[in-house]
Amino acid sequence: PLGPAFLDWTKNLSRDELRQAQEKRFLDVMTHAWRVPFYRRRWSAAGIEPGDISSLDDIDKLPPFSKADLMASVDVAPPLGDFHGIESLTEKERPTVVFHTTSGTTGAPQPLFFGAWDREVQNLLLARAYRLQGLSDDDVVHSVYGFGMVNGGHYIREAVVHFTKALFLSAGTGLETPSVQQVQLIQRFGATVLVGFVDYIKRLAAVAREQGIDPADLNVRMISGQIGQEDRGEVSSLWGGADVFDWYGVGDTGIVATEGPDRDGLHIFEDAHYVELLDPENSQPAAVGDPGNICVTCLFKTTVYPIVRFDTKDVTTELDGPGALGLRRIAGFQGRSDNMVKLRGINVYPTSIAAHLAEHPAALGEYICRIERKGDRDEMTVMVEVQSDALGLNDVNRSLAALLRQKLGVEVGIETVGPGETADLTKIESRQKPIRLLSP
Repeated sequence: PLGPAFLDWTKNLSRDELRQAQEKRFLDVMTHAWRVPFYRRRWSAAGIEPGDISSLDDIDKLPPFSKADLMASVDVAPPLGDFHGIESLTEKERPTVVFHTTSGTTGAPQPLFFGAWDREVQNLLLARAYRLQGLSDDDVVHSVYGFGMVNGGHYIREAVVHFTKALFLSAGTGLETPSVQQVQLIQRFGATVLVGFVDYIKRLAAVAREQGIDPADLNVRMISGQIGQEDRGEVSSLWGGADVFDWYGVGDTGIVATEGPDRDGLHIFEDAHYVELLDPENSQPAAVGDPGNICVTCLFKTTVYPIVRFDTKDVTTELDGPGALGLRRIAGFQGRSDNMVKLRGINVYPTSIAAHLAEHPAALGEYICRIERKGDRDEMTVMVEVQSDALGLNDVNRSLAALLRQKLGVEVGIETVGPGETADLTKIESRQKPIRLLSP
């Protein structure tokens, strides 16, 4: 359910009832997954037979997989891989297939497959999150998710137009619709909701000011997207006090968890996903309160590309106890374990630095990290955009270095640059997720 029915459902849902639903859906997914060459190959190599997995209690017997394994599948069976299972279906069984790719942020674009059923479930789940956060049928939704082959923009458009009556503006990234024109669209059509990655939404506020427009005058009341560890107060103030909400998902799974008006972490949609947090070093369960990789089993993907223990490599922390909705909660995106830098024994996640820079009055929020090998260890320099009148001031550099040393637990170099000077490196105008790390 979504809307008020979702709140009624969670209010009356017992953990036993939820577990029963999860068990049934998991076993349906497993039945389908055993027909897929990718899973048969991996599970047989691990000595697992179909009868070995009889409930969710057995799930940890199954080896997790990651994007690297999917891309290896593409190498084995180019160009689409053998993880989707389409070839194992009879002509009568084969559904209409929606085909997209990932953005290629962490490597070559990966094929993505959706059957009609699981695609529409994903759409409903995202609409559930938007409704929970306050989206109404009277809203005008301006989306900066990319189109083309990537899944994002199409998925968000389908969720809004299939399950709400809001007006949808499919602006896309700055490459698809230049930032100045995006601001004009927001103003002309009276956009009330912005959806997308927070980095570019912040960029649009800066572009509006460059055009002599106060973002507060644009009457945006709600922002929903991938916020991560960003300071919601800062993002809100950039847009005149708009309500800011986070949600988490990846292209393969769709939305997994969402923040609600209670601001009490991100509630996992447990009726649709079974989520584990795994230690990045050994894939064992991470303790509540300890960071771990988000590992997702989709309980509704029974058409093509079933997903069983997908290690996203995205890091988060589980919050203790159920939240206001009675569902498990996570803290939101905290970095990528495969984009982690180890400096003098300390784990540093470049994507987490934005939240720390928000505490410095001279920092504008845009940055990029550069790794260099010096002697027998890695050193990291953070190139930070600062206000023009702060350039060249030693005390600004020192205070930025002190702030990051306190937050990260290790010393990093600081290079300050003027507004907009990291854009060519981060590709913020053309990518859904800007580049935050340059390494040898």
